[in-house]
This record gives sequence, structure tokens and C-alpha cells, in this order.
Amino acid sequence: MEVVNSIGRRKTAVARVYIREGKGNIVINKRDYKAYFPVPQLQYVVTQPLATLNALEKYDIKVNLDGGGIKGQAEALRMAIARALIKINAEDRSSLKKNGFLTRDPREVERKKPGRPKARKRFQFSKR
Repeated sequence: MEVVNSIGRRKTAVARVYIREGKGNIVINKRDYKAYFPVPQLQYVVTQPLATLNALEKYDIKVNLDGGGIKGQAEALRMAIARALIKINAEDRSSLKKNGFLTRDPREVERKKPGRPKARKRFQFSKR
């Protein structure tokens, strides 16, 4: 099997994934994924697509992660892994889609407007 690559995004985070057959190593920006995501909940989010297909020990994954915060990066990585797994085997699409791993979350941070302290917040109104 050759290397399969895909991309996943969430907020401003971008994950570029390269998957090949291996022993289950996940390397993010030249670090192990457990060192990159020390919180167990985020480690779970990253491995969800692999666990759904019972393929945790089947593929080696190399990741370039950029932008965003730690949660956005984890969810972008989850989407990229799911997309790559579909390129490997198209029959897995229904189970991954049912769990919501292929849906791009469109929510972004709203821009700050002029004359306001934040996007929607207003300065205190004074009638007199």
C-alpha cells in the first residue's frame, strides 16, 4: 500500500495526514500524539475513526498540524484521518459518516466590529 494523504479543518486549525500500513504509530509534528495531546479526552477524539473501524494497530499516521487551539486541532485531525480511511476503503464511509467524523463544523470566530469592544458586545449605554 502506498501513502494516502488527506486534509481536515476545524476553526483555524489545519491537519495534513499521511497514512501507510504499520503498527499504529501516530506522529504529530515529529512528536508522539500522546505527548502532543496530553489530555486523554483529546487522545480519544484523535483515535475515534480508527477505533470505529477496529484499525488502531493497522496504520502508521504522520501529521502536520497548524493553526488554531488544541481542541480545534484534535477535531481537524479526526476529520483528516476519517477522510484518509475512506480513500483506503470506500466501504467504511457509511459508518464514519453515521458517527459524524466527515462533517465539517462551519462555526468560525466572528470578527470584531468597529466601535464595539468585541463582536457583539456593546459599551454601556448612558441616556444622560
